[in-house]
Amino acid sequence: MAGDKDTLLGMGFDSSRVEWALKATGNRGLQPAMDHILENEGKPVPDLGAVTESSLSTRNDGMDVDDDEDADALRSLGSVASNAVEAKSIKCSQCGKVFRNTALAQFHAEKIGHDQFEESTEEIKPLTEEEKKEKLAELRQKMAEKRAKQAVEDAKEQKAAEALRRKAGKDMNKVKEELKLKQAQQEAEQKKRDKIEDAKAKAAIKAQIEADKKARNDKFAREKAIRDGLPIPGESSTPPSAAAAPSKIPASSGVAGKDYSETRLQIRMASGGQPYTTTLSSDARKFL
Repeated sequence: MAGDKDTLLGMGFDSSRVEWALKATGNRGLQPAMDHILENEGKPVPDLGAVTESSLSTRNDGMDVDDDEDADALRSLGSVASNAVEAKSIKCSQCGKVFRNTALAQFHAEKIGHDQFEESTEEIKPLTEEEKKEKLAELRQKMAEKRAKQAVEDAKEQKAAEALRRKAGKDMNKVKEELKLKQAQQEAEQKKRDKIEDAKAKAAIKAQIEADKKARNDKFAREKAIRDGLPIPGESSTPPSAAAAPSKIPASSGVAGKDYSETRLQIRMASGGQPYTTTLSSDARKFL
């Protein structure tokens, strides 16, 4: 916009920086262009052909010049009036402020919210170069103060966010430690149960081995006793035939006694098989 460019040039800004600011801000108004100039004051002016429109941050919106004194300064810094308007100034019907051109009046409308303006024949005395420099320095100082204030607010917000993040991290670590401890306890209990079960299983296996070993030994001893004709371990050693035989001949049987020099002894095993037969002298009976 020609009005914004003339106003910025009237403030004392370099023409190349004014064109850069207007193109970078997409000609969105006086305030965005001025913010761009002040923010990039120490940077070299790039080739305008490579400049593209960029959006301003929301922080710059919080540092706009919005008080009456700043509006008066912007108004007084304008030096070129629009040739299409015969009036010498534009006046706000709601607050009575007078502006040099439509760009300043539009800026006032956007910042204050007033929407009723009229042409005025009141002529605004242009500022001298010294006054322009003073006003510009004053604007820069105010914007620097607002920028510093916003930086403090941002630092507070970042600090609060960092505190919340750390607290959340501590809470999360505490939950993780509790879960880890609980899991370790469960694993220890499970290992203890597994150890008891293993001990029981080993004891059962050992008992079974001992029982099998005893059964084999008993079977071996039984078979050996049968082969050797010896009494079977664990059974009665008295043969049934010997137990049934009379130890004496009753004296009242009425049969005359007869002396024999030897006797024949036959033993039948309870397990069966061939009977054991032997001949002994008659004197050997007393050893039975």
